Amino acid sequence: MAKEDDLDLDVEGGGAAAKSGSKKMIIIIVAVVLLLGVSAAATLVLTGVIGGDDEVVAEETAGKADKKAKKGKKAKEPKAPLAYVPLDPPFVVNFSGDTDVRFLQVTVEVGTRDPAMVEQIKEHRPAIRNNLVFLLKAQDPVQLDTREGMEKLRQDTLAAVQEVLKAETGDPGVEAVYFTSFVMQ
Repeated sequence: MAKEDDLDLDVEGGGAAAKSGSKKMIIIIVAVVLLLGVSAAATLVLTGVIGGDDEVVAEETAGKADKKAKKGKKAKEPKAPLAYVPLDPPFVVNFSGDTDVRFLQVTVEVGTRDPAMVEQIKEHRPAIRNNLVFLLKAQDPVQLDTREGMEKLRQDTLAAVQEVLKAETGDPGVEAVYFTSFVMQ
């Protein structure tokens, strides 16, 4: 009988320990799930997804628009997407003078928000390319080797493109110029 009692005691003791361990595990799991839920809800509230922030933002925006209208300022309309027009093929010019750099190859794209201007740029591409070849040929390769020199060339390129379009269409039409490739050798 002592053996049966020992067995019963071990079984009962093991069962109590197992029940206590499983309760602890359930409590830990529930706590982790609650913590994750609270942090997810806090994130959604802070980012404005939950909480009616859209209405508040809409009211604030309407209030700002009313204030601007009262001051005589127009509310800005959203900008149209920028359309990129490549001036293919890449420009290649030789440098004159006694420099180690002999030529420049530049791929240029222009940006406009006016869909009608895209066709105008394509139509007047020969005149634009002509002016840009002269502009690029006149550059000092030593200055182009710096960021400031490249930025100045980009601004000069924009002015040259706008000049041609203004003369041909009456509208400068181009908002930006981008060098998508710039190689000097």
